[in-house]
Amino acid sequence: MYIVTGGAGFIGSAMVAKLNEQGIDDIVVVDDLGSSEKWKNLSNKRILDYLHKEQLLEALESESLDLLLPGGATPIKAIIHLGACSATTETNAEYMMQNNYRYSKALAEWAISEKVRFIYASSAATYGDIEQGFDDSEAVVSSLRPLNVYALSKQLFDIWAIQQGYLDRMVGVKFFNVFGPNEYHKDDMRSVVHKAFEQIQEKGSLKLFKSYRSEFSDGDQKRDFVYVKDCVDVLWWMLQTPTVNGLFNLGTGQARSWNDLGRAVFSALGKAENIEYIEMPAHLQGKYQYFTQAEMKKLKDAGCPVTFRSLEDAVADYVQNHLLTSYPYF
Repeated sequence: MYIVTGGAGFIGSAMVAKLNEQGIDDIVVVDDLGSSEKWKNLSNKRILDYLHKEQLLEALESESLDLLLPGGATPIKAIIHLGACSATTETNAEYMMQNNYRYSKALAEWAISEKVRFIYASSAATYGDIEQGFDDSEAVVSSLRPLNVYALSKQLFDIWAIQQGYLDRMVGVKFFNVFGPNEYHKDDMRSVVHKAFEQIQEKGSLKLFKSYRSEFSDGDQKRDFVYVKDCVDVLWWMLQTPTVNGLFNLGTGQARSWNDLGRAVFSALGKAENIEYIEMPAHLQGKYQYFTQAEMKKLKDAGCPVTFRSLEDAVADYVQNHLLTSYPYF
């Protein structure tokens, strides 16, 4: 049996789809559905059960997890911990610490004590600004300077896992700019691919932020954009390779500009390029990453066989096989 936290969310539901693709349906999804529409991400999935995130935490703390699981359930093989508040604009620091940091600690301690495979989501946001670099060596984690409380909550857990000596028995994944199907419910935290698709369909144009650094032209700020389908292929490989442990970047290893991304969406839609540059909100200007590019040597050296799609191929698949269809999820 597999537990997937955040299993109704973007990457989590994509991981559930990957498990289903591999013939696995003894999956317990853990999430907080609230009043959002992310429940739709579960509508075509085969799962064993659903738990609210607080139910799982309470069960672990009271050592009564077995009472919550369906009768006859097989032993837990892995916890894939993808649940978190990922809003980089969230200002409630205490909520972030409870939801992202302390919750993760409780899950990790249980998994380590029970010798259960534990894979968790860290974030490239932990790297902070461009001067920090993007080295996923555990030796540099404590020197990073996150730019927001979301990133801090992820960095603190990475540091804690290293201090406890747990990263030789579990895997942390630093996701870069992930995009793809099942993200529609994320409101302003949706990828720019999704937002660009809507803007271009409605207005025939795309708005991108101006640059406030002389070394970057407008729209030429760069990100390591990675397709969610490639991400879950990597997570599946990690599940199948328990000898691989530690902290790993998960991106393509190639930075591309917002202009490149915009052009890829226009191309996928068969429309002429029409990009407008607008002012960046003042509250973002000091917290904006101008360049991200995953250093991928560590993952490659570990033997990961996944080949990442190009930005153009990934955007074309997302737009043409999901966003333009009547059933945009998978």
